[in-house]
Amino acid sequence: MPLTLASLVHHSALKLTVRAGEERLATPVRWAHASELADPVPYMEGGELLLITALKLDAEDPEAMRRYVRRLGQAGVAGLGFAVGVHYATIPDALVDAAAEEGLPLLEVPRRTPFLAISKAVSAAISAEQYQAVTAGFAAQRDLTKQALSGGPAGLLAALAGQVDGWAALYDATGAVAASAPEWAARRAARLTPEVERLHARTPPASLVVGGEADRVELHTLGTSRRPRAALAVGTGAPLGTAERYAVHSAIALLTLTTERSRSLHEAELRVGAAVLRMLLAGEPEHARTAAGSLYGDLLDAPYRLIIAEEASATAARAHADGRTAPHGAPPPPAAAPHGAPRPVDAPRPVDAPRPVAGERAVAAPVRAGEPPAGPLAALAEHVEAAAARAGEALLVVPDGERLVLLTADGGAAARACVGYAAALDQARTTGQAPAGRTDEPVMGLSAPAGPIAAATAYRQAEQALSVARRRGRALVEHEEVAAGSVVQLLSDDAVRAFADGLLRALREHDATGRGDLVASLRAWLSRHGQWDAAAAELGVHRHTLRYRMRRVEEILGRSLDDPDVRMELWLALKATSGTE
Repeated sequence: MPLTLASLVHHSALKLTVRAGEERLATPVRWAHASELADPVPYMEGGELLLITALKLDAEDPEAMRRYVRRLGQAGVAGLGFAVGVHYATIPDALVDAAAEEGLPLLEVPRRTPFLAISKAVSAAISAEQYQAVTAGFAAQRDLTKQALSGGPAGLLAALAGQVDGWAALYDATGAVAASAPEWAARRAARLTPEVERLHARTPPASLVVGGEADRVELHTLGTSRRPRAALAVGTGAPLGTAERYAVHSAIALLTLTTERSRSLHEAELRVGAAVLRMLLAGEPEHARTAAGSLYGDLLDAPYRLIIAEEASATAARAHADGRTAPHGAPPPPAAAPHGAPRPVDAPRPVDAPRPVAGERAVAAPVRAGEPPAGPLAALAEHVEAAAARAGEALLVVPDGERLVLLTADGGAAARACVGYAAALDQARTTGQAPAGRTDEPVMGLSAPAGPIAAATAYRQAEQALSVARRRGRALVEHEEVAAGSVVQLLSDDAVRAFADGLLRALREHDATGRGDLVASLRAWLSRHGQWDAAAAELGVHRHTLRYRMRRVEEILGRSLDDPDVRMELWLALKATSGTE
């Protein structure tokens, strides 16, 4: 309990008498200060018991006393102690009346009670209060530590809520409520998510106070990294006292230890995850289970999905680094475009490309484990990890160079969170809410459900879906979407149309001179499977005319129509450009 004027009045050794302001004796006293200045306010901080003998005051002048007392009240002075028997035998009525009008407590100090005795009593009481607060703080710290060890974050929050006589909530890195105490506090805490996001934008450690006196909430970041991993909310009906402040600071330290893993441990987990993924991709699920132990639960045994994500801006760099040669007649790949415009494309790896033998890496580049993901990939990883944690799901996260590889339970919360994250990105882009020129957002490919022995197939499916997502300018494409329907649907991509335009450009330029209709003739001939009479009848020309036109096509393209691959490429090029003619 803080020291109050009532405590001093009831102090048997001081013999103080209340002469005015009895209704405000519960006012806390921060210090006792003696001053004979006519205006001591410039030297006061508020909350003091001012002790005077009226040596330099005209204590019998009513107007002077009203001004004096009013100024003390405005300065936040807790009360006024007047020593009788020094310059005045009793407290002048002018001062008593002024104190009564202002509501300022006025205490009569008998001559046998020196001001020093009052100062010592105040100092001793404040010291006792501080000692009690520190002792209570250490007790709270022990209790919170015990609860954190036995009940985890939930037990710690329950103990903290009891310590501050309010409520407490823990937010994950995405700003969602991960735990609360009591349970009803989850609804109150959820309304503060925008404030938590604003807090995360500050340089940690950071704190924020929201609400009013009756509903005061303190928000604190948790963690030691530049990007906070969590936040703590503490709601009370009044500002925190010293003991409560000790409890909050202890909770912050304990929750930081609970939620913030050390850098070396985190990197070790990444290396384990990378090794487990390498074993799965090499067709060694038993070795993967042995290496993982209980780290991923039953994730490696149940049907799972494999997700490959990379920044959209990595597409142009990847295509440039690969140094692929464009197909015959195709223009070079376009430069990087603003977000929402056709994106640079790198040719997908052929589905039937030779795969490594057992024991080798089942994908083109080795899975590497090093620094945790940064930028947009880090935000994606935190979003999916938070969803998995809330649902109690296991999740395998492996940074792989410029990529992020995720292994999630099929149909689980983590997979749904990934799809929802991509849908929000697409929605922001289509509605114009995405920042102009942004090309660093994640692009994802999602495999079909797979089992323990099909990880390599799932990886290949995710890569194929990722390649289609790049070309279509979408945040995520599922493999089922790529595999379903006709192959003709895949011809709508910008890269395919660019290839088709380049392949047919010379024929269109020839037709533009009015010397024949080679494009239409080629389409008719291919659609009739090379049957001269049927194609000529469709065109309304003699079959010898059609034969001449096909020879001109071969001459202009420098390619033989007897080659089935050439006929296939020309037919696909005609299908890809059929809607633009």
